[in-house]
Parts: sequence; structure tokens; C-alpha cells
Amino acid sequence: MTLNHHRYIVAGSVLVDMLGYGLIMPLLPFMVQKWGGNATIIGLLGSLYALMQLLAAPLLGALSDRVGRRPVILGCLFGSALAYSWLALADSLPLLAAAIALGGVAGSSMPVAQAYIADVTSPTERTHGFGLLGAAFGLGLIGGAAIGGFLSQFGLALPPLVAATIALSNAIYASIVLPESLPPMRRHASSLPFRNLFGSALIALQASSVRPLLIAVMLLNITFAGLQSNIALYTLTRFGWGPDQNAILFVFVGLCAALTQGVLIGKLQSRLGDAWLASGGLGLMALAFAFVSGVYTDWLLFPLAALLAIGMGLAVPAITSLVSRQAGENRQGIVLGGMQALISVALLIGPASFGFLFDRFGSTTPYLAGGMLLIGAWLMTTITIANPSILIRSAEDPEAQV
Repeated sequence: MTLNHHRYIVAGSVLVDMLGYGLIMPLLPFMVQKWGGNATIIGLLGSLYALMQLLAAPLLGALSDRVGRRPVILGCLFGSALAYSWLALADSLPLLAAAIALGGVAGSSMPVAQAYIADVTSPTERTHGFGLLGAAFGLGLIGGAAIGGFLSQFGLALPPLVAATIALSNAIYASIVLPESLPPMRRHASSLPFRNLFGSALIALQASSVRPLLIAVMLLNITFAGLQSNIALYTLTRFGWGPDQNAILFVFVGLCAALTQGVLIGKLQSRLGDAWLASGGLGLMALAFAFVSGVYTDWLLFPLAALLAIGMGLAVPAITSLVSRQAGENRQGIVLGGMQALISVALLIGPASFGFLFDRFGSTTPYLAGGMLLIGAWLMTTITIANPSILIRSAEDPEAQV
């Protein structure tokens, strides 16, 4: 079996994680409304998913540095199958919250998948490898939204049951064919950060030259997570959309993200470099998000969603590659886990804040606030890359330690 095939198996684990997230987000407003919840409750449940990722991602990343990537990836896949099954059986808000919490833990495999890619690629190939994970991210959103939207007409329990079947099948297949990528001599025996869950995040932030980029990626994830958790309620309130129409929008966004990270980024990275992909991607996101609040007819959501997905598809792998180059071989898991912890903080803030702003100040307010955050992220990134010292160091010493 070829090394490229192994990359696709790892990308499949990310796809399954995002399948669940893409499934939950379009259906969550309709599930919650069944039991009398509002936008704030919807946002809090979205934040619960992110909270569990915040707690789990650094631990899983550090654990993979100690015991290897394979057992952690397999555990996440089997956990996802269990979480989706539980989601299908939930008949109250507390049970729904418990299923989402388990899904958040099982869906925290991204730093481990990134570390696996880093293990088996050279520094020059790493951005393309991370782009493959990004393509899986987008395809997961496509599959999850399609399952959640089009099967929901047969009942809200059927989509998560189908997702559980897919996750279980992938887990069984990976357990048979996926090899370990981290040999014993490269495993890092540091203590797991049980007492300080932010320890790996602090390690990542110690690199002052990339700290602004990490803050920028936090801001973009606050806005994107808020959009994902709130957009179905926004379209329901403003345009009367149901699950099937929201599914079409989510599928469209996922398709744009997958094409960007699977095809476009590979062509642009060699010409522009990671720094300008990060800045340009954030600029597209800021431009698109600033106009969402002014949409007066539903079809205008699609071109804005395309710009948003393309921008994120360019920015996130580029920033991830820059951070990875500074981490070094022996600490990929914990540093990328720290970056994922920062992202999880953003995913925790975004849904809850968007839900509160929606209920308190009206349906357009969250998108105005999000546009301002993205403009700030773009400015921060652009100012940072104006000083090329980090880029020179990254190119000359791709295994420099943080």
C-alpha cells in the first residue's frame, strides 16, 4: 500500500469528524426548537461541542506523541460512531447535549491527523498534505449537510444513524490497513497536560514571530463557527428556509472548500507562498462576511458563501504550515494540538456569542460583528507578513523549534 493511500485514510478520519459536524449544524436549530429552545440554546450547544474539543484536542495531540498516531485516530473514529448513534436516540435537550459532547471529544482528531501528515511528508510537501486534510474537511461538510438535509424529511433520527454507519465502517477499515507513522525512537515522553489543558496552547504562542497568525486564525474561527451554528436559524427567520434548503447551502460551501483545498491551493502555494495565501484568504473572508448582513434576497447568499469558503480554504492550511515548520519533528502533536486548542477556544466563543447577539439585537447583528473581527484578522496578518523574517527562517530552517 502506498504512502499516498495512507494519507487518504487519515484524511478519511477528518472527513468523518466533519461529517458529524456538518450533519449537526443544519439540523440543530430544528432539533432544539422541538423542545422549545431559542438561538441562545442553539449557540450554547454549538459551544459545548467546541468546549469538548478544547479539552480533548491538546490531550489527544500529546498522547499521539507518546503512543503513536494510529491508536488515537482509531479511538476517535469508533467514538464518532457511538456519538452519532446516541444523537439518533436523543429525545430531550439533556440527551442531545450529551451526544454533542461525546461527538466533540471524538471529533478532536485534527491535530493528530495533521501530525500524521507531518510525519510522512517533507516540509515542502506539507502544505499540500494539509490541503488534503482541508479537502476532507470540506467534503465532510458536504456529506454531513447532504445527509442531514435530504434525509431529515424521513425523520431527524435517520441522518445520524447513517452517519454512525459510515463512521463505524471507516473505523473498521482503518483498523485493518492504517499503519503507524511515528516510530518509537521519535516518540516524545513528556507528561500529558492533564493539569494544564492550555499548556500546549502556550507552547504554540511562545513563537512570537507566528503569534499574530495564531490570533488571526482564532478570529476567523470565531466568525466561521458563529456562522455555521447560526446560519440555519438566520435563513429560517429571514427567508423561511427549511432543513433541505439549508442543506443545499452547506453542500455548496463544502464543495467550494474542498475544491479550494484539494486543487486550488496546490497551484497557488508554489506561486504565492504561504504568507500571501494566508493574507489573501483572510481578505476574501472579510469581504464576504461584511456583506452577509445586507443580503436582501436568498440567492445572494451563494456567491458570498463561495468567497467565504475559498478564503478559509486558502488561509487555514497556509497558517497551519507556517506553524508546523516551527514545531520540529518531535513536537508536532503537542504544538499542533496547542493550535487546535486555540481554535477550539474560538469555536467555543463563536456559536454562543452569535446566538446571544441574534436573540438580543436582531438577526443581522452577529454578521456585522463578525465582519469587523475578520477585518482585524486580515490587518494583523498583512502587517505580520510585511516583515519577512519569519518566512526566511521558516524556509531556511523548517525544523526550527518553537
